[in-house]
Amino acid sequence: MIRTCAAALLIGLLTACATTPPFAVDGWQQQTLPGKPATTYRWTQKEGRTALQADARQSASLWRKRLNPAEPTPQAVRFSWWVQDLIPQASVAEAHLEDSPARVIFSFDGDRSRLSGRNRSLFDLAETLTGEAPPFATLMYVWDPTLPVGTVVVNPRTDRVRKIVVDSGPQQLRTWRDHQRNLVEDFRRAFNEEPGPLVSVAVMSDSDNTKSRALSWFGPVQWGAAKP
Repeated sequence: MIRTCAAALLIGLLTACATTPPFAVDGWQQQTLPGKPATTYRWTQKEGRTALQADARQSASLWRKRLNPAEPTPQAVRFSWWVQDLIPQASVAEAHLEDSPARVIFSFDGDRSRLSGRNRSLFDLAETLTGEAPPFATLMYVWDPTLPVGTVVVNPRTDRVRKIVVDSGPQQLRTWRDHQRNLVEDFRRAFNEEPGPLVSVAVMSDSDNTKSRALSWFGPVQWGAAKP
């Protein structure tokens, strides 16, 4: 039961309970979640672009890359996604429906002495189970079926995870959606504080809570002239 609860919490804490397989492509690795079937990720071509296909079949896992926290946190970040269909019953604001066909996730370090007692207990549990401390703060960009673009959602399980809706509804399905964001400004707006060092970036498609399927493609996540 403890592992099941930790797996559910991980959709909020994300990297806390992930298991890293013994391989990587340019530093990117599949990150599985305990008790959850893994989303299938594979590199392919989509409408003339090199893309990472994510096929979530009642599943949840991440494709993640660790970053050097000594590097400056980037201001401008760019990412793109192509989504086949939405999950109509899903909502990134509801714990029991918290699925999304497309997420891009940035995780930050910070002063853990500022954690609330509840968050500290959750973080300690995750670290005990996995040997990896959760990030201090996680900011997600998401596609939601109904919430308006620009909505900031505080994760129902922990306020150290917040989401910004950057696509909403079905109007832009089945076409490449290109986004450029000011990561620092978005973090300030979501958390009302300054971001700490950036420690990882990930993409994710998940459909485990709604027992459905999500099929999406992700372009490279970039800032400056480099790909993280």
